[in-house]
Order: sequence, then C-alpha cells, then structure tokens
Amino acid sequence: MSRIVSLGSALQDIYLIDRDDFTGSKVAGNSIFGELVIGTKVDIDRVNYEVGGGGTNSAVTFARYGHETIYMGSLSHDTAGEAVLACLDEENIDSSYIEFIRGGTGCSVILLDAKKGERTILTHRGAGGKFDRLDANDLELANPDWLYVTSLRGDMQKLLEFFEKAHQIGAKVMFNPGECELEHLPKLIGLLSDVDILLVNKREAARIVPGVVLSELLSRLANYCETVIITDGAMGSIATNHREVWRLGVYEQVKMRDATGAGDAFGAGFLAKFADGANFVDALQFGAANAASVVQKYGAKAGIIGNNVKLHPMVMQKIDDLVF
Repeated sequence: MSRIVSLGSALQDIYLIDRDDFTGSKVAGNSIFGELVIGTKVDIDRVNYEVGGGGTNSAVTFARYGHETIYMGSLSHDTAGEAVLACLDEENIDSSYIEFIRGGTGCSVILLDAKKGERTILTHRGAGGKFDRLDANDLELANPDWLYVTSLRGDMQKLLEFFEKAHQIGAKVMFNPGECELEHLPKLIGLLSDVDILLVNKREAARIVPGVVLSELLSRLANYCETVIITDGAMGSIATNHREVWRLGVYEQVKMRDATGAGDAFGAGFLAKFADGANFVDALQFGAANAASVVQKYGAKAGIIGNNVKLHPMVMQKIDDLVF
C-alpha cells in the first residue's frame, strides 16, 4: 500500500430529493426545474446530509482501498466543518494538515429529481474553496508517495508550489483540474510538465487542446503528460500511458441515482489500484467500477468500493494505431 495526500475542496452536501416537483422543462434549449413556483412552499420527499468536495471524495476512495491517506484543505470551525471532520475520522483519514479559516465551511444544496437522476447544484464554496493558507512545505512532513489534486479554484500559484514540492521529495502527481483552472489555460498547460497522470472529461480536454473525438484529444494531451485519462460519461473513457492505449465502455449498465462524485470516483479509483502495484488496465477497470458503484447511491461517498470487491469483466479495447 502507499501513502497518498488528497488535496482539494471539502463541503457539506444537502440533498433535496423529490420525484415530481423537480420535473424538468425545456426553456430555450435548456432543461430547468420547471415545477418550482416562486413564492410557494414545496414539500420534498427526502433530505440527505452528506459530505462532499473533490478532496474528501478522493480521500475516502484511497482510505477504503487501504492506503494511508492524508487530506489537505481548508475548513471553518462550524457545524459543516464538524461534519467533514467526523467523516474523515470515520474513514481513518489523517486530518491534521487542515487549515481552519474564517468565513464558514462550504455547502452545496443539491436539487435531485429521483425519477431521472437529474440535478442542479447550488454551491457556496466558503472555506473549502480557499487554499492560500495551505503550505506546500507540509508535504515534506507528510512524505507521500502520491499527491492527488482536484481543483484549487484557479489558484495556479498554489498548484505550482505543491507540484514542484511533490517532485522535490520524490512523490508523483495525479491532477484532475476543474473549470477555474481551465480559465487560466496557458498556466495550466505550463503546469502539466509536473503532472504524472492527468484526468479530465471530454469537454475539459477539448478546452485544453483542439479536437472533437476522444482519440485525437488523447493523442494531443499525451504530448504534455505521460499518462492521460479522458472520461466521457455514459460513453466510457479512453486512456494511455504512452505504451498502450485503451478504450473503455462503462463498467456496467446501472440505474443512475446521482452522478455527483462520479469523476472523483473514477480518478481516485484508478490511482488507488495503480498505487497498489496493479497494471494500467486493471487500474482503469477499478476506476470504472468505482464510478459505476458511486452513481447508484445518493451522495459522492456511499457507493465507494474497497479493494476486497471482486470485479467482473468489462468492455475494453486496445488501440494499436494511435499516433502521438
């Protein structure tokens, strides 16, 4: 097993789940929750209180797999922060590197249509979206084998500090950037030289490099990173480590209850298996299986699997003619 630091956001997620009041309506080509009328009260079928945020979602996957896991991020001393700490403690995740700041822990309210699994997320990032007080030098004391990083809300200088420090101490870096990082594209591309594994979805990949189909996006992104994984929702994913290229379907066809955290589950699932010494293909399969399990539950953590789960075969195709 390995020692992994998960760096990213932490939030409290409040799910408002209903089977009829959140029915979608089409307006100007967009789907909206058309049954909500301003000025009225709406009875909700169910409320779930969960802990979310890319940093904690990924950390739970590593911990349940059996890795020694450290979470780095920011919280406030409030009820939501206590919920995050309780979750980390329950999962045996080291929370000693958390920075406590003022302003309130972040919170998301998720309006979820229980029939179709469609959702709208209202988010206040709060402390969980602030990373300026985190110190990359803490990595020397944490001494991880891997640094797994999700979005730092566009703090490109902080990302650079952590990536450079990770490589100084011999740790490898896996990076799953978000929308805020994509808004600083030249700086993001400059950071990729310090990234060992890059995880993006198809839309994000197309913002970094030109291309339409997954194979061309992969071949161009592979000019910046040795290992690249691109996910495409129900269409599966594609990945390369510069020695082999694999096209994957979804792990299995399942009823999607909630897509929240699916990307975190795939990326962290891949690294959890890979950091345990598995080969590239087996790690991809575990990531896909973790994502498929997560979307069957409400919340980003309830469906996360461990290393004791026996996996069945899935649709995977090796591509031999892709040119980098």
